Amino acid sequence: MQLNYIANAHQPSASGRTIPVIDPSDGQVFDALQRSNADDIDQAVHAARQCFDMVWSKVSAVERGRLLMRLSQKVAEHADELAVIEQRDCGKPTKQAKADAAALARYFEFYAGACDKLHGETIPYQDGYSVFTWREPHGVTGHIVPWNYPMQIFGRSVGGALAAGNVCVVKPSEDACLSLLRVAQLAAEVGFPAGALNIVTGYGHEVGDALARHPGIDHISFTGSPKVGTLIQQVAAERHCPVTLELGGKSPQIVFADADLDAAIPTIINAIVQNAGQTCSAGSRLLVEESIYEPLLERLGAAFEALRVGPAAMDLDLGPLIRQTQQQRVWDFLSDAQHAGIPMVAQGIVVAGLVGMALSDPRAGLQPLIWCALLVAIGSATQDIAVDAFRIE
Repeated sequence: MQLNYIANAHQPSASGRTIPVIDPSDGQVFDALQRSNADDIDQAVHAARQCFDMVWSKVSAVERGRLLMRLSQKVAEHADELAVIEQRDCGKPTKQAKADAAALARYFEFYAGACDKLHGETIPYQDGYSVFTWREPHGVTGHIVPWNYPMQIFGRSVGGALAAGNVCVVKPSEDACLSLLRVAQLAAEVGFPAGALNIVTGYGHEVGDALARHPGIDHISFTGSPKVGTLIQQVAAERHCPVTLELGGKSPQIVFADADLDAAIPTIINAIVQNAGQTCSAGSRLLVEESIYEPLLERLGAAFEALRVGPAAMDLDLGPLIRQTQQQRVWDFLSDAQHAGIPMVAQGIVVAGLVGMALSDPRAGLQPLIWCALLVAIGSATQDIAVDAFRIE
């Protein structure tokens, strides 16, 4: 059973309740997380504040950089272990999980070098005056990390916050906590003081809401859906807490008649199938100039039919979707397409009964966000029409 990690110590939740951890590859429960609540957030914020006031604010920028560099090296040493954890927890194929671990190490390495380079400015003014800006950390920062790229987003969010002199309280997605709990332990091992990095697990409506509302949080970082991002921004505005939001989008790719299709097709495919399409910048819309629409669709269909999806450990082109509700969304999209008379152009090879990937030809309405390996291809008569479609959100 996994516990919260607060002040460099494993802590059970105040509620005493747990959340099952399910392997996306086989649907089986293999671990449990703490179902934390507002009391656990309060404990973590208190630990973070004490660390900031008593220890972290007195650590020099140079020493913060050295700590982050040691953490980067530690993550690199444990990259295979972290990849295995991520593979089972999130259903990522081995190569994707290893790439995420490598990215995490690189983020910490980058921010390690940035610690002593966050400068203020001197500003020319009237004679007898000295005017300058002084950069100070926010203090205790809250971070809500999604399930699709937990290590990568943790690295660029928490890494930057620590580099600037903040301490962190992190709420990972309940679907992707295990790697971040392990990274917090590695941070303690390399010398981060107790309270500098705290991980509290639980559901968004319980723990995430408590984190966003807590008066001891000085800045909130959130990556996730536009709907939840709006709610967090509203809650934070009530107490004038600054926020940084990275929200989901709808990412079109445009192919014109003069394109090099041999070069374009691998890029188009990778843009939608990476991480089983569970990427906020996934290229789920394909706008194609009419004169090459049919030949491009034929070639894309052949490429899709060669793709394979299966359990994460098989390290195929795609792993499983993160959970059954996401899988159901895929079936719903395909069902809607079928009822609308939209043809299915191609489908990949499905291994072990998991959901596969599909290529559709709708020339019809678009959903606001598709978190699945489903590519929608649309013909466009001219470049102007394609650009207009690009602008539609």
